[in-house]
Amino acid sequence: MKKNKKNNPSRREFLKNTSIAAAGFFIVPRHVLGRGYIAPSDKLNIAGIGAGGKGASDLTEFAKSPKVNIVALCDVDDRQAVKTRERFPNAPYYQDFREMLEKEKKNIDAVSVSTPDNTHAVAALSAMQLGKHVYCQKPLTHDIYEARILAEAAKKYKVVTQMGNQGGSGDGVRKMKEMVDAGLVGDVHTVHCWTNRPVWPQGIPTPSGSFEVPKEVNWDLWLGPAKKIDYNPAYLPFNWRGWWAFGTGALGDMACHIMDPVFRILPIDYPSSVECSVATIYKEMWNDSMNPDGCPPSSIMHLTYPRKDGKGNIKVSWHDGGLMPERPEELLPEEPMGNWDGGVIMVGTKGKIMCDCYGANPRLLPTRLMKEKKMPKETIKRVPEGHYIQWVNACMEGYGKGVTSSPFDYAGPFTESILMGNLAIRSFMMKNPNAKGDNRYPGRKRLLWDAKNMKITNFEEANQFVKREYREGWSLSL
Repeated sequence: MKKNKKNNPSRREFLKNTSIAAAGFFIVPRHVLGRGYIAPSDKLNIAGIGAGGKGASDLTEFAKSPKVNIVALCDVDDRQAVKTRERFPNAPYYQDFREMLEKEKKNIDAVSVSTPDNTHAVAALSAMQLGKHVYCQKPLTHDIYEARILAEAAKKYKVVTQMGNQGGSGDGVRKMKEMVDAGLVGDVHTVHCWTNRPVWPQGIPTPSGSFEVPKEVNWDLWLGPAKKIDYNPAYLPFNWRGWWAFGTGALGDMACHIMDPVFRILPIDYPSSVECSVATIYKEMWNDSMNPDGCPPSSIMHLTYPRKDGKGNIKVSWHDGGLMPERPEELLPEEPMGNWDGGVIMVGTKGKIMCDCYGANPRLLPTRLMKEKKMPKETIKRVPEGHYIQWVNACMEGYGKGVTSSPFDYAGPFTESILMGNLAIRSFMMKNPNAKGDNRYPGRKRLLWDAKNMKITNFEEANQFVKREYREGWSLSL
């Protein structure tokens, strides 16, 4: 898949327009070319949208495969891209992903998207519309509507996709599914999830002050579809996560990792309702309530899911910002509850099961049952190559043949469910123009969700958070 010289058609063009026999084409045997040689036509050409931070580590993981060429790089902040450009000196570099995709489209087979959440959808869709396979970091999108669009786009454009929730390819979540499927905890009816995030500022006043845009930063492109605001160094390169215009807070950052076992194991897809509560900061209570521009310091939310097997509902609760569910009585005082990043506890009709973040280390509660109970046989195929190379291999096999753990038809509905929590949080924090004093909507009632139509049916004001308004020059359309 390497870019060929003029008048030398690519392998794909060759196979499309003629037959090998008719062309009288002579194929040089692999052993003649050298031991371990991989022909250029057998390589996947990947472009990186986002070359610093997580983008740098993603590209490093892809490059571990001898089947991969990193052929183009893009980042809106030249400072963040320095090391990656040094590592891949032959890859052309751009600041605007749209320009990169247009100029390099003949040489690109697949695209890795690792930008702030704000531009995930527009970058991923642009690549898919050119027929490029896409790996997109979690959360898949910034808002619910975008997640629905990307799931539909993957099918329409027939490309191989993967969301960057690496635990989805781990052994732990597969082992946990085998345990639940074997009936070791009965029918699950309640789930508790938690994380230690945020580990960046949340629940603080909106950044202010006047700053000159660094010459290395294309601020307009960094904003992407978001409303135009003045540059402020408080937002980048990392702390954008705590601001609704660019990020999705603690829930968006970690739920795609922590809640993956919930969606991968249980018979659920879309929630029917969501409710939440959020922490406040004392001074904010006397200064126009909470800051609607930023995510709260901590939150709790409860989602109700109808079971697809008709056996009632499953209640899923999320805790972040240091808040945690009650410690199970079955857990001994000295035993850890989850791990540093968080964890999951599923409560069934016959028992409980717990895992760490990424679905790792699943164990029955009390943990002595891991020795007393007969564990089920391994029935689910493992992914020894890991999440990144799984996607690479699937791209090489092609759409409809290659398999990934978190294709967009799975990651899209999963992301929608997660972002329902943020819809509840933002509805809770929004200002009520008809109230006096503390002018938010305190203790918002349970929000009822019509998943088919992507609409809250009992609080119209909340629907503004289903689909945000893009500023002029940006759009998302199939």
